[in-house]
Amino acid sequence: MKKPIYNFFTEDHRRLDTLLEKATKDPDNVDKDLYREFRIGLLTHIKMEEKVLFPAAKIANGGEPLPNFERFRLEHGAITTLMAVPPNKELLKVLGHVLEKHDEAEEIKGGMYDICENLTQGQTEEILEQLKKVTPVPVLEPNASPAVLKAAKRILKRAGYDYDGIVARV
Repeated sequence: MKKPIYNFFTEDHRRLDTLLEKATKDPDNVDKDLYREFRIGLLTHIKMEEKVLFPAAKIANGGEPLPNFERFRLEHGAITTLMAVPPNKELLKVLGHVLEKHDEAEEIKGGMYDICENLTQGQTEEILEQLKKVTPVPVLEPNASPAVLKAAKRILKRAGYDYDGIVARV
């Protein structure tokens, strides 16, 4: 069975993974331009899910919330907040962990992308056209204020992740 929506999003995950890997090849000297491109790409990816894919799937589901939808919404908020913090080894470790878990839950068989694909089968072309029209999310420079990191930790906790616990893992 063809899965054009699934493929669209998983290919974008791989593109973002590659960008992040290139930008952070040397975590002590992050390539600011590539990292900015990654941030824009990641936030735009989340925008595509939140503004196009998830609403279309919810409508196709008779207006009922999708399974685990709240988890994805909380994780999107946490990831978005992490994008406001300047990159360093600790942040990159946490970001990598959260993205790995998040992407896996979207991509696994029976995961969010499969659910959305199955619910919206008759709307695939329309959804793909809408996704192509999503404009990039503008970003400001990361904010080094301790308050921003504190907020990110709090939002991560709400999403089920412990920033300091992830950092402490070997």
